[in-house]
Amino acid sequence: MLYFSKLRIFFVSLISLFFILITCSNIIKFDNEIFNKKINLGLDLQGGSYLLLEINNDPVIEQKLQNLSISIRNYFKEKNIRITNFKIFNQQLSFVVDEKSKQKILDEFNSEESNINPYYERFKSHQLEITEKENILVVNYSRQGLVELKTSSQDQALEIIRRRIDEIGTNEPNILKRGNDRILVELPGLDDPMRIKSLLGKTANLTFRFVTSNNQDSFGSEILKYENNNEESIVSKRIILSGDNLLDAQPRMNSETNETVVSFTLDRVGAKRFGKATSKGIGKQLAIVLDGKIISAPVIRDTIASGSGQISGGFTFQSATDLALLLRSGALPAPLEIIEERTVGPDLGQDSINAGIFALIIGFILVILFIFIKYKIFGLITNLTLIINLFLLVGILTLFEATLTLPGIAGIILTVGMAVDANVLIFERIKEELKDEKNNLIAFDRGYTKSRTAILDANITTLLAAIILFFMGSGPIKGFSLTLGIGIFTTLFSVYFIARLLTILYIMKNKDRTNLI
Repeated sequence: MLYFSKLRIFFVSLISLFFILITCSNIIKFDNEIFNKKINLGLDLQGGSYLLLEINNDPVIEQKLQNLSISIRNYFKEKNIRITNFKIFNQQLSFVVDEKSKQKILDEFNSEESNINPYYERFKSHQLEITEKENILVVNYSRQGLVELKTSSQDQALEIIRRRIDEIGTNEPNILKRGNDRILVELPGLDDPMRIKSLLGKTANLTFRFVTSNNQDSFGSEILKYENNNEESIVSKRIILSGDNLLDAQPRMNSETNETVVSFTLDRVGAKRFGKATSKGIGKQLAIVLDGKIISAPVIRDTIASGSGQISGGFTFQSATDLALLLRSGALPAPLEIIEERTVGPDLGQDSINAGIFALIIGFILVILFIFIKYKIFGLITNLTLIINLFLLVGILTLFEATLTLPGIAGIILTVGMAVDANVLIFERIKEELKDEKNNLIAFDRGYTKSRTAILDANITTLLAAIILFFMGSGPIKGFSLTLGIGIFTTLFSVYFIARLLTILYIMKNKDRTNLI
């Protein structure tokens, strides 16, 4: 029936007023925390940077195989099996054994019995497989193993990228997975894209290693270049300390030398290791290596047991700040490459906003004029409901501090059209009922009741499409589907609660009039 209790009227009015105030918080600043929220503008509306990063997993695979090689060597040593030509190449670990031992190794490594092969569980957990190729035994990751490794690297990289960006203070970054080896980064409003590219492009793999005078180091050695010049040093491959042992890193001014340095603090294990290494290495150079380049190589003058130290290297305050940020956020599991980059200027974003608002206003005015001419006073009620519907939609987006994009504005415009469509269905149905029913109250009630099925069918179908787009689509499509989905709920609420309430109030005062619509 066309009846609203006082309690229902109160709740409809309260909900409408609440979201109108929430919407106004985008323009007016309130002291209240709830009413002090704003819609965030997406990359296409306020400008910013778009980066598509690809993870290079080759070094990770080789490092994993390198770690596994120790276990395999130990296994052969225990079995008294002599191996030759042991090497890692092209993401494979290969070695040669005599013909007599070859089949035995294949059988044992493929056996699930722990008493035959104690390394089986580790072998299986890494999704590794061993095969024979031209008298050479080859250990490599299975297809499933590669997928799991790439997924793990992607998850770690995603978290570290998020930490680095959060440290910079970028508002509302959008960081998403793409496939199993790519990461999309959208940074609305970013005014220094070169800095963020530099930060994301560095792996930040920090190690402390001794400088040696020759290539006879028992752990092996390699020649590395200094970051700030072309000089080279022979550095031991033995890692004294890694970035995993860092608790904190901050830029500082060294009061004695008046240069900018990065001071660091180690965890308990790192402090113990560092103290032991510096006590035995007095007089030696300790190379501080970042991503394969030597930052500095100071001479150890005394034991450092405090668990803290400094990294110097001719830094500016900005470069020291960035290095400290990289060390605090942790090393990426694998190098990242920028394979796609776009920058949207704020002027272009403002043009998009102006075009979207212009389209919304023109469409809204045309709809208002059409409805008013067609349905007179009920057209006025519909127009008022449309305005409240927009306040509800924008209010919900504001409450959750959603990010509005240009496709999102398109979703809002479509919502206006769907709200009008629902009202047109109702009023046309009421006209049909008035032909046979002279009682205005009954005719209007039947009009709302009998049009409900068609309206719900249309909106539920659209809602299903919006849900599919949201879960299957990417960034811009998600923005469109989100505003469209929320708009469907606000439309149904405004049509069956707000518009119906206003219609009832008018009908009750004019129930004996003819030609109401």
